[in-house]
Amino acid sequence: MFRKLSIASLLMAAVLVTSCSKDKKEDNNQPAHKVRFEAVGQNGGVVNAAVYGVDADTHNALNLNTANWSSPDVTAPAGAYNANIVVNGSGPSTTSTMKVRIYVDGDLKKEETASPGKVLSVTLGYKF
Repeated sequence: MFRKLSIASLLMAAVLVTSCSKDKKEDNNQPAHKVRFEAVGQNGGVVNAAVYGVDADTHNALNLNTANWSSPDVTAPAGAYNANIVVNGSGPSTTSTMKVRIYVDGDLKKEETASPGKVLSVTLGYKF
């Protein structure tokens, strides 16, 4: 049940995040970027699934069940608007947590920590 709920919430969040992006003018002066997403479980927390991407180019990482996860580099083309990630995880106790980060061109740009608990969820976005 938890697995189906996690996958459903990840897919729903991905649809909401990509459908809410604003129309933008192409900025030919903006360079392309390398974006990497990372999730780290703490106090026994594990990463179960992630949906991540740049604008409407989304990727899924399911059935992870690991304490540390990192995406492959994603290329954000010139004119890209934002990078987003939704991560679900779990932990054995109410003190378990998970930290999610977005790196752009090797630099940490945004970080969020899930509220402690047995069910962990983080939604994080970064605008270029």
